[in-house]
Amino acid sequence: MESQNRHRRKVILPAIRKRKKGNDSESTMTELIQVEDDILRTANKVRRTITRMGRRLRALRSSHGLSASQISLLGHLYRAKQSMTATDLARLEHLQPQSLSRIIAELDEQGLIRRRQDGFDRRQLLIEITQKGKDLLVKDADRQSRWLAQLMTTHLSKAEREIISVASDLLDTVAEQDDLSVLRSGDPGLDDSR
Repeated sequence: MESQNRHRRKVILPAIRKRKKGNDSESTMTELIQVEDDILRTANKVRRTITRMGRRLRALRSSHGLSASQISLLGHLYRAKQSMTATDLARLEHLQPQSLSRIIAELDEQGLIRRRQDGFDRRQLLIEITQKGKDLLVKDADRQSRWLAQLMTTHLSKAEREIISVASDLLDTVAEQDDLSVLRSGDPGLDDSR
């Protein structure tokens, strides 16, 4: 009975929400949200699993010497299938545009991206992935995907693989959210050792 009560205990977390007010302007409000303990345990389990899987996948990277940030930026450019501005990339990477300049310069120097002036707004630089960048990214991802597919085929049933596929879509939905308020709040109640 005690463990059931523990699972049903609510934890109060601060959350920053943007609200529309008046003429489509946004104001930020801090709200308190209730989260069940079992949701926190699930979130912790997912975080640990993603971290562990990330380490395994990074170990399979080719010896190209690119950082995770560089690979991520190439991935955004590849998936966009069009040129992007540094501002767009910084927003996707949750970085200030200035923080991106070193990464962009290094990728450009290696011939993995190309920078060119925007035809409409000559003040803007557009960034696009080169064929060399695409080839490196595809080779890197293919090696990791084949390893993961082999493990899933060997250790999971077809039904379990379908569950993983659905869970992946759900995790993508969560990852696309921009609410980092819990991290900004410095809430000591989020113990990652659980």
